[in-house]
Amino acid sequence: MHEVIICEKPSSAEKIAKALSPSAKKKVYNKKVKYWELTRDSKDITVVSGVGHLYSLVPDKARYKISFDLHWAPSHEVNKSSAFTKSYLQAIKKFGKNADSYIHACDYDVEGTLIGYNALKYACGEDSLKKASRMKFSTLTKKDIIEAYENRIDIDMHQVDNGIARHILDYYFGMNISIALSDSVRKTKHRFLKLSVGRVQTPTLSILVNREKEIREFVPEPYWVIRAILDFEDIEIKHTAGNIFDRQLAQEIFNKCEGKDALVDKIEFSNSKTRPPVPFNLSGLQAEAYSVFGFSPKRTQIAAQNLYSAGYTSYPRTSSQKLPESLGFDSIFEQLAANPEFKKHIDKLPSKLKPNNGKKEDAAHPPIHPTGILPSKLNKDEQKIYDLIVYRFIAVFFDAAKFETMKTTLDIEGEKFKFSRRRVTYKGWMEHYPFKKIDDEKFPDVKEGDMMSVKELISDEKETKPPARYNQASLIKELEKKNLGTKATRADIIDKLYDRKYIEGSKIEVNSLGEHLIDTLNTYCNNLTSEKLTRSLEIKLEDINTNKTTKESVVDEGENEVKEILGDINNNVNGIGSKLYEAYQASNIVGECSCGGKLVKRSGRYGNFVGCTNYPDCNVTYSLPRNASVIKKTCEKCGLPMIAAGKGRNRQEMCLDPNCGKDTTKKHDPEVVGKCPKCGKDLLKRSGRFGDFVGCKGFPKCKFTCSVDELESKLN
Repeated sequence: MHEVIICEKPSSAEKIAKALSPSAKKKVYNKKVKYWELTRDSKDITVVSGVGHLYSLVPDKARYKISFDLHWAPSHEVNKSSAFTKSYLQAIKKFGKNADSYIHACDYDVEGTLIGYNALKYACGEDSLKKASRMKFSTLTKKDIIEAYENRIDIDMHQVDNGIARHILDYYFGMNISIALSDSVRKTKHRFLKLSVGRVQTPTLSILVNREKEIREFVPEPYWVIRAILDFEDIEIKHTAGNIFDRQLAQEIFNKCEGKDALVDKIEFSNSKTRPPVPFNLSGLQAEAYSVFGFSPKRTQIAAQNLYSAGYTSYPRTSSQKLPESLGFDSIFEQLAANPEFKKHIDKLPSKLKPNNGKKEDAAHPPIHPTGILPSKLNKDEQKIYDLIVYRFIAVFFDAAKFETMKTTLDIEGEKFKFSRRRVTYKGWMEHYPFKKIDDEKFPDVKEGDMMSVKELISDEKETKPPARYNQASLIKELEKKNLGTKATRADIIDKLYDRKYIEGSKIEVNSLGEHLIDTLNTYCNNLTSEKLTRSLEIKLEDINTNKTTKESVVDEGENEVKEILGDINNNVNGIGSKLYEAYQASNIVGECSCGGKLVKRSGRYGNFVGCTNYPDCNVTYSLPRNASVIKKTCEKCGLPMIAAGKGRNRQEMCLDPNCGKDTTKKHDPEVVGKCPKCGKDLLKRSGRFGDFVGCKGFPKCKFTCSVDELESKLN
């Protein structure tokens, strides 16, 4: 009997093979792909893996044309960037041929289910599905893997249909509409402009554009805060009116209280509790990692996925905030206690382990938690995320923290002021979660009836502030709140907006191209930017899982919506094409030229550069080094834009003009090295950012150039 187990990633294949048999043998196919062979229950088992999706949707006819007739094709045939998947697909085809049974052991979610299903159907043959069963696990521990192997279930065809429908809709909305928008520019301006829209990507960008407009249109309103500094311990007290928007009233209060003492009118004490945090789901982990470490959601997701693949934590793509007792809390803590730092906290756990669960549930997976297996080696990101997960898991089992609050009201000439202090009476869970700062304030020694001398009375004039820009973590929360995208895709959607150059910055700003794209779509086909449409489709996709609707019904509805949007684009080709091209042109303006023209980013045969819009009357150009970007700073010396190249510690900022600050007074006439073979004028030897070259004196009318090494052959 030959059995084939198909996994999603090589690391998962290794974990599963070693869990099922300590004597599993590693083999290598085609010098590239690792696979495993073992024997269990009198069966010869081969464990193979993919590397994520091995198949992609493509149109039945010509690519890069609008199409609603699609089929699955090997990813390496569709995209050059997926060439590495070819060997993995070949290995699955080889070892999956004519096996007696098959096991689908990819991650248990919609994407993982679809990955394994396609591998079985198209690589192993459709008959393999009749002999296939499914392993369901949330951790890659030996215990969970063996339990999943011995209690296999049927492949969930509702999950498969959800995945297929999701990919089809993403193609319809993403590829088809992007092609239509790009075509509108080509037909109107005879220029190629690659534009990108998407079913969830575009409503997400629309949310950011709306916030950008709120900030821009915000009109600040002045207000006043009256406060006083007491002589006693420099205690600051504030008027109970808070923000006062009436200038005259604020002045009256100030004049009335100036030079007067404060009477302690009333002191109230109260007790409060702060409950432990709830277990991490993916969005909760992403938000906390951003708050504590400044990690982007994608960065957190990658680290969490690596920890899961290594067997240290559970599956990260979960919505659940409820820890089931079946996890075996005692066993996990017993293993974690081998780490002395964790042991300090685990030793103080209550005898009855009852977690403070949240409200959200996920039928597929529990919250993110440590498996108990201690890591041997982690990179910096993984170590930080692992510690965050472990300490959160520990903290949820402790009691609430307790506080005592002192609220003090003071009277200055009939005007009420106040201050408050809060101190910890019982640290509870906060003592065991090092990422939470505990504010423990000292209560001042004052009592009712005390007369307090006022050192200084202050009237602060302030202005109301516009809404804050989203950061990546707060945008993830907003998408979750609006039910846009899924827990697995939201970080990728935000990354895509950055990649498309629609947004920039850690406090997310939308550039002119992104804003004009949304404005144009709102004008001519606003269904594409509609949260309501995207949310409705998302709910219906989830309904496929519970058999409330069918794949065909959801795909048909999506197709009709896309065709309506395409009709709007077709009816407004000239308007859309012109507006989008103008927006693209505007987004490339980086500064002003000394001649009065605009400096714009352009692409040339030898790379990107910045040139003047008044060319050929003005031939000012600046080359852009590879991977450099123009930033929102200007050079203090010459006023030109600054550029940045590199990442992290290697990031360098410099003036767009490479000669800025250099002594250019001692210029020599360039050396004449021959006559131009095209126009007969002098050929001059020049120096550029990328080395010496030869160019015609007749530039820009004659654009003949060559390298110094090529000169002799060119003239001959």
